[in-house]
Amino acid sequence: MRLLDSQRLAQLQDEFRLSMRRLFVDLCREVHADHADLAGELGIPTDLFDSLRSSLKQKAYSNWKVVGWIETLNDLVYLLDVLRQLKSEQDRPEFAEQLLDECQEKFFEHGYLDDLFPTGQPQATGLEKRLFGLCRRLAQELTQESLWFDPVVTLKWNRQRKVRYWDVPGTLTDNCEHSEPAGTIAVDITGAWCQAPNDVRRGLPHASGGVVFRVEPTGIAVKVGKIVSPIWLGWGEKGHWQWAYHAPTFAIPGEDDPLTVGHTLVYGKNRQPRTVKPTEQRQVARLARAWQTIKLAWPEGHDVLTLLTSRIVPLQAKGVVSFSYRHRPGLSFINCFDRDNLDLIDDLIHENSHHHLNLLLRKSVMYQGDHNQQIFYSPWRRSLRPLRGILHATFTFTMGALLFQRLSSWASGRNGAVRWKKAGLTQRDLHRARFRCLEEVESVRYSLQDLHYADHHLGWLTGSGRRLVEQLAEAIDQVAQLSEGFKREAQRSSFGPVLRKHIKELQRARQTHGPMRLGKV
Repeated sequence: MRLLDSQRLAQLQDEFRLSMRRLFVDLCREVHADHADLAGELGIPTDLFDSLRSSLKQKAYSNWKVVGWIETLNDLVYLLDVLRQLKSEQDRPEFAEQLLDECQEKFFEHGYLDDLFPTGQPQATGLEKRLFGLCRRLAQELTQESLWFDPVVTLKWNRQRKVRYWDVPGTLTDNCEHSEPAGTIAVDITGAWCQAPNDVRRGLPHASGGVVFRVEPTGIAVKVGKIVSPIWLGWGEKGHWQWAYHAPTFAIPGEDDPLTVGHTLVYGKNRQPRTVKPTEQRQVARLARAWQTIKLAWPEGHDVLTLLTSRIVPLQAKGVVSFSYRHRPGLSFINCFDRDNLDLIDDLIHENSHHHLNLLLRKSVMYQGDHNQQIFYSPWRRSLRPLRGILHATFTFTMGALLFQRLSSWASGRNGAVRWKKAGLTQRDLHRARFRCLEEVESVRYSLQDLHYADHHLGWLTGSGRRLVEQLAEAIDQVAQLSEGFKREAQRSSFGPVLRKHIKELQRARQTHGPMRLGKV
């Protein structure tokens, strides 16, 4: 498969949707069959989850919100299995050591390790209590979120139970992972949201953000202290929001592949999320212009971007790089405040490339046996990284090199300068794009040597992994050939000394961290 074969990627996405739906079915069955007692104790409404599965359309199973929810349910079921094993375990210290190792491999993107092993050590004392507390938190999050995928389904399910009401403990504090401000709920899967009335928002601090959602036959309300506020009222297939409803914010509208923009996630000086605030229209416009620039300069890359990125959460965070999560495909957290227009274009492609590789990794196992060893030098982080990190970096920065080469070509020739300026880019940006292209060629080629070593000398790549690395090598060779036209000019620019220094640093790193040190003769 070509790296940018959007048709094949669309097929893989369809396969991914089917696999996520099957996973959802299997998880619900497993909770019913193996964990009915714990599900009752934790208040997990598995019958409601079954109803949601039937109501979701097939395309929803690649939506960032739905996939993230199913992946969290998958984590919960795994932890319930662990909890059941722990209860009958004789050697708890050894069990804790094994669990710590497994969680470091399985949950490297989550904060679960801090919940289970707050000291970073395999502490067996109190592990059962910590594990149960984590399960309870995940169950509460899943249940609260399940109410709002489709309130019609929630009410219909609750009426079938023939109970007067069902109380669900929850919270209305800031949700930084989803970028949801305090006093709001995200509804359906489109990016729409509802805001609580003033009296509810005023009452939240007194309740420490904790609330109770009450589901009745004709509606859902929230209890905050003594305040009871209806959120949704309805019967049958119709209903009405009682809270102020806000439609999704679109940077790129469209029926098939819209791009929505969430609230802005604001970080503090400690580089940790501090609060969530409305996104300025200026930042939405910047994202739309960057998206359009990619479409004009690199149509092939834009097709993949449109296919795999569906939602942007802006970051207001000095010194924090853009990021994304494997378990939330299509959702990119983009630093819009500490980065200029060229960086914004780069970050959109970079995070989309993580979504791209994650989709490929869901289809095929590409490496094995590496045991997460951090032995390969990363030219980008300037530190040792595991094979997984090197593969992701090599893939994403190959895409970056392709982007910068296309941008450089797009800015050349007839009307190139006019196009470049209209995109909000400067002459210095053009010099920097050329420099970044050449810089990434050098860095990617460095890491391709290590991936070759991991394959042929350590045996850590599978056949699928080897084919991907071969495609990356072909792509970067093509970029190197096409960039020869501006290489001399880039070396004479103000970025020339930086490029030469980078090449020398890679040469020194090869002597210190290269394959010879690992045993290659």
